Amino acid sequence: MIVNAVPQRQGAVSPLAAELPAGCLALAELAGSVLGTAVNVVPQSEATSSTVDGVANREVLVGANRAAQLAALEAPGGKVLTIGGDCGVELVPVGVARFRYGHGLAAAWFDAHADLNTAESSPSGAFHGMVLGSLLGQGDADFAASPALERAVLIGARAFDDVEREAVDSGLVGLVPGDPVAVRGAFEGAQCVYLHVDLDVLDPAEFDGLNYPEPGGLTVAQLVDAISALGEFDVIGAGVTECVGTGPELRVLEPVLAAIGALLA
Repeated sequence: MIVNAVPQRQGAVSPLAAELPAGCLALAELAGSVLGTAVNVVPQSEATSSTVDGVANREVLVGANRAAQLAALEAPGGKVLTIGGDCGVELVPVGVARFRYGHGLAAAWFDAHADLNTAESSPSGAFHGMVLGSLLGQGDADFAASPALERAVLIGARAFDDVEREAVDSGLVGLVPGDPVAVRGAFEGAQCVYLHVDLDVLDPAEFDGLNYPEPGGLTVAQLVDAISALGEFDVIGAGVTECVGTGPELRVLEPVLAAIGALLA
């Protein structure tokens, strides 16, 4: 197993976005300790750039940051756990996994938000709110995955824009609560699974180091149980994103990291 720390912040435009790089590095250090593996820091630009065609920091996202991630995944030598940074860091590893594993790949998307906006529908221009839609081949051609992910299930999502709700209602993605039975059932027939965990799937009372907290989320124990329910599937990679905590509060996430490590071992 390899841990790639990707301290990108340009996919988010929230008030706490500037704290994402430090949160990424602190969480990656904890992951390395919990999982007993070295951490590879994938260099990301510290620059910002203008909003172009509805995407904030477009030039940085499609340029230096993407190139560094692609280089880090050329020959990983094992399953990769990507630690972000904003959710936009998942575009590259999931896209690479789709290319490598084919149409049988499904994404388990643990997130308070659907991440199904496009540049046209996003109220903020923040790419982290577009990344799952991009992986499904939607929206801007500079970001839309090709080949596109064909199957994704939102788990624990509870905050939707109107366009995202329409996408869910249309069947573009599945939507299940974060309980083990529902999670197992959602991936029946999947050949392999990529696990995405945006930490805002947790209730803010459980962990306060969240970039974009939403009330009514999972407890740490519920998240661990839901992740562990994927143990009967071939989980080929994983990502954990949107952490802005850097101190002792991170320790509450140790069981989450251990559960992910068990799937990737």
